[in-house]
Amino acid sequence: MGNVVLNLSLSEINKMKSYYDGKLLDKTPPGSVFAAKTAGSTITAYKSGKVLFQGNGSEAEASRWGEAAVKAPAKTSAKSKVPKGDLPDGIGQLSVIGSDEVGTGDFFGPITVVAAYVRKEDIPLLKELGVRDSKDLNDEKIISIAKIIKDVVPFSLMTLKNEKYNQLQQSGMSQGKMKAILHNQAILNVMEKIAPVKPEAILIDQFVQGSTYFQHVKNQKAVAKENVYFSTKAEGIHLAVAAASILARYAFVQYIDKLSESAGFKIPKGAGAQVDEAAAKLILKKGQEVLPKFVKLHFANTEKAMKLVGKKRG
Repeated sequence: MGNVVLNLSLSEINKMKSYYDGKLLDKTPPGSVFAAKTAGSTITAYKSGKVLFQGNGSEAEASRWGEAAVKAPAKTSAKSKVPKGDLPDGIGQLSVIGSDEVGTGDFFGPITVVAAYVRKEDIPLLKELGVRDSKDLNDEKIISIAKIIKDVVPFSLMTLKNEKYNQLQQSGMSQGKMKAILHNQAILNVMEKIAPVKPEAILIDQFVQGSTYFQHVKNQKAVAKENVYFSTKAEGIHLAVAAASILARYAFVQYIDKLSESAGFKIPKGAGAQVDEAAAKLILKKGQEVLPKFVKLHFANTEKAMKLVGKKRG
């Protein structure tokens, strides 16, 4: 399936909408002006001015409206010899499954892990859509990008909710093992989605040594070791990891919003003093017994919150 992006003015997008009248879809993504489906292409126009064409006829359909902002990259070889333990040469231009996680350092909220598959020919498209290291993006930008790319790249989201996290942690499982199992399952899910296609590499944003990772998943169905690579700051190495990070952050933000709804006030992110205050407020409002649904109990923040509760009650 081809993908093409055009950058157009709002007046041009409105002309397009009139042109596709009769082929317009009832269901449109958030932030879009319209979505339409022709015999060979699905067209989605966004308020940002970007128009995304997807499908085998996308190039021909896009050519009606202007020159493509995204062109296919030059072919790169995936067969270069790689020293053991190193990343493949030119990995940034290969078709890769990347995985990343969010929420491990946050007191409130779950751990969310996403694996995403990015084909080499879609790399320019993702760049055009603004995909990059999620640490460089605020929540608003992450949400707007995630809402578009979730329909562009095959991905799998794994969410480890607080109650289950606390049960596993109290049973003696390390956070590293939890993450390894989540990454492994997300990657397997994506491989199943894209089968019989196989990625040229699998890149995991490194949180443990590779040997430890495979030790953690030894009792699980796991991906063959020779195709899996680990790197810190992997979001900057391949856009598959950057896309996974954005989708994981989007899911985490949505979950925090649900927790905020349930709590009756805005739940903060992170593990600083503001979360101690929020947890104390939650205990005073709903009782200590609700904590396991909201927080990672073994964090030092739990004790700090209890001390604040004692002061407020005293």
